[in-house]
Amino acid sequence: MRKLTYFIACSLDGFIGDEHGDGTAMLRFLDEEYLDFLKTEFAETLPTHVRRQLGLDHLENRRFDTVIQGRASYEVALKEGITSPFAHLREYVASRTLGTSPDPHVEIVDGDLTGRVRELKAEEGGLDIFLCGGSQVAGALLDEIDELVIKTYPIVYGTGMPMFGTGLDIKEFTLDSVRTFGNGALMRTYRRKR
Repeated sequence: MRKLTYFIACSLDGFIGDEHGDGTAMLRFLDEEYLDFLKTEFAETLPTHVRRQLGLDHLENRRFDTVIQGRASYEVALKEGITSPFAHLREYVASRTLGTSPDPHVEIVDGDLTGRVRELKAEEGGLDIFLCGGSQVAGALLDEIDELVIKTYPIVYGTGMPMFGTGLDIKEFTLDSVRTFGNGALMRTYRRKR
């Protein structure tokens, strides 16, 4: 069974961005040490155009071969003219309003997202599934999330978009690891307690 991993950046107070979901304030923490770690351990979570800029196109996927993201996350790439932001992965976008996919490599999931994720998790072989974002999508898929990888940056938004949108029941996770960086960022990995 493949795992669904929510790999997300957030502030100290648990926001993935401001009220509109803009998380660019966190980009200042992408220093050399942090980027070297991402390139080594989580290169497939970097968008394809970023991988090209960093000379990582040749790397094989180690952890993930599939990505799921919400419409708002996907539209960040579309605004830049990028129709397949994770071309090195199988791409799924959860959206009831986007309509037809602008790219043959990107599948729009406009119906039962949970059912589609369960199908993907049940596939034989392959690597795990990277949940890229969308507060609402993460909230809708909380019961399916097997692992959290939370990149916490040393800033406070005060208000903004939470890691999980929508009303939720309490779920428990077990801490697996913590990695600290010289810039004050932390990367915590949690496993779903079932």
